[in-house]
Amino acid sequence: METRAPFIIIGAFVLAAIGAVFGFVYWLNNAAGLGKRSVYHVEFDGSVSGLLVGASVLFNGIKVGEVIALTLAPDRPRQVDATVAVAQNTPVRKDTKVGLEFQGLTGVPVIALEGGKETTSSEPVSVLTAEPGAGLSMTQAARDALRRVDSVLSENAEPLHATIANLQTFSDGLAKNTPRLDGIIAGVERMTGATPAPRKIIYDLRSVDEFPQPRTAMRTQLVIPEPTAVVMFQTQRFLFAPGTEIAGFDDAQWSDSLPALVQAKLLQSFENYDIAHPPLRDAADADRRLLIDIRDFEIRNGTEPRAELGFSAKLIDKSGHVIAARLFKGSKTLDGKEPIDAVAAFNSTFASVVQELVVWTASSI
Repeated sequence: METRAPFIIIGAFVLAAIGAVFGFVYWLNNAAGLGKRSVYHVEFDGSVSGLLVGASVLFNGIKVGEVIALTLAPDRPRQVDATVAVAQNTPVRKDTKVGLEFQGLTGVPVIALEGGKETTSSEPVSVLTAEPGAGLSMTQAARDALRRVDSVLSENAEPLHATIANLQTFSDGLAKNTPRLDGIIAGVERMTGATPAPRKIIYDLRSVDEFPQPRTAMRTQLVIPEPTAVVMFQTQRFLFAPGTEIAGFDDAQWSDSLPALVQAKLLQSFENYDIAHPPLRDAADADRRLLIDIRDFEIRNGTEPRAELGFSAKLIDKSGHVIAARLFKGSKTLDGKEPIDAVAAFNSTFASVVQELVVWTASSI
């Protein structure tokens, strides 16, 4: 008997401790759960998929109680009756809105109450009616919407088919009569005195294909990324030094933005120099990188207009160290003040600068 007594005491202590833990957890999970409660019946017209006894009841997003019973109405097959117990001081009124919310990643349903405009209760409230469709989850709502769309499409299949056929006929007619439509629009412009916008004239920069002899083969893989430049050079327009603009260049532009145009012509020029070892636009494991920064690419109209061109070049190895660096500049007087004269001057300047650049790069590699 003396041996059994300690075991009985220990067992009783363990059971008491387990009961205390369960009681504490219950108290944490049901704040004010031991306080006075008010019981309300909530009527749902339709499914309340996933709602369980013990589910939380929220009022304006705050937990105030839980569901204590769920029943079906025998005389109304679509109705579900839920009994909820909430804290007695919860301001439930006749205009309180009722719905379901789906919380968390798993979409656990809870009953959500939302306060209305009534500040005081004129008469006791015992039954709350949920809004129509309150029990629909997002998935169910999407299914119902798709079902309605499918029903509308099915009922109007023939009119929709006819409409699409008419649109196809109309589109074919427009395609066949495009010249006539252009003539009609041109006639309307002449009648109204509207002046059509002038078409842009596109000019290109020539790559370099003549180099001094002998040529040094570039046996190292070279990459030439798109040149860097200030925002001013990110354009296709012909640029002028401030205060030296020449009229007649509004409708003229380069075939690409200046950094992209310079990169394309440098790649072509290096290919022309050594077609057996052409450079690449980009490569992660390239032996050498030629970094170009556009310093100047504009027309200066002083005593005589000149095309000014300037690059800074840096040759970088795999580790990012600078092997060689140099500035390249050139200028050429324009023979006239037309865009074609500026293009000729830029081509001449570009050829002299790029010849030096290519030869310098080949010798520095």
